[in-house]
Amino acid sequence: MTDGFASVPDGFRSGFACFVGRPNAGKSTLTNALIGSKIAITSSRPQTTRHAIRGILHRPDAQLVVVDTPGLHKPRTLLGSRLNDVVRETWAEVDVIGFCVPADAPVGRGDEFIVNELRSVAGRTPVLGIVTKTDIARPEQIAERLTQLSGLMDFAEVLPCSAVDGFQVDLLSDLLVARLPEGPPLYPDGELTDEPEETLVAELIREAALEGVRDEMPHSIAVVIEEMVPREGRHEKAAPMLNIHASIYVERQSQKGIMIGKGGERLRQVGTDSRRQIEALLGTKVFLDLHVKIAKDWQRDPRQLRKLGF
Repeated sequence: MTDGFASVPDGFRSGFACFVGRPNAGKSTLTNALIGSKIAITSSRPQTTRHAIRGILHRPDAQLVVVDTPGLHKPRTLLGSRLNDVVRETWAEVDVIGFCVPADAPVGRGDEFIVNELRSVAGRTPVLGIVTKTDIARPEQIAERLTQLSGLMDFAEVLPCSAVDGFQVDLLSDLLVARLPEGPPLYPDGELTDEPEETLVAELIREAALEGVRDEMPHSIAVVIEEMVPREGRHEKAAPMLNIHASIYVERQSQKGIMIGKGGERLRQVGTDSRRQIEALLGTKVFLDLHVKIAKDWQRDPRQLRKLGF
């Protein structure tokens, strides 16, 4: 092995795949299931994903880089338009696309909108049709969804799967890999994502902050890592600790009150939940300091969008 790359057999394949679909179609959960590790946050809230997060699947015969993208949707804000741009830019760069529809919800106008967009790339990039969330749907629902999906366009393959119970996840992996070009690995063995740790930490905090909020509140939450440094002055026998100072941004004063909660109870819960996930991700103890700030109407303000990383 040299530079983290093992020798590869003849016929080794490597390349990029992405999942697309309307918000809350199960794309992030499916990405995590394929990679075998949590690299994308998940939530029942639509538009949870805001970045193109890359997860890396290592197999003896291939290396598959899965790009988790935001849900394509009709934008109502500048942020929404920029998220759609991220999706379309990703389509142009991948070797295979998986179009996801959830088994428990009928195919609708949002799905038709995405398929119309996909037709512009389907001539050069194979598109798989995937019915997700089969674990929460009845057999007749799954059959109906497969029929509806097949009627939308001529997919390279159509299959049902469940990221939760693992149903046909390995088959999906095989179908994606079969459409990659032959070539050497793109990332060192064992690397699960190329995302900076600060990005992943910010996403885990946002995931915890999304829990239990409703209406427009989820779209108004953004997280910025202000500082992430080893704690100094620890006893030499004490376990290392990381100091993380983060700001949770919302758009209005009323939202700030909701995020903090009565007596700060809700913010403490966000800290507890996210710290557990961060420590599991980084493999070290963490001191997490959270502050809630207001960035008025940031989703519509180009200057503030840049400041928040969009």
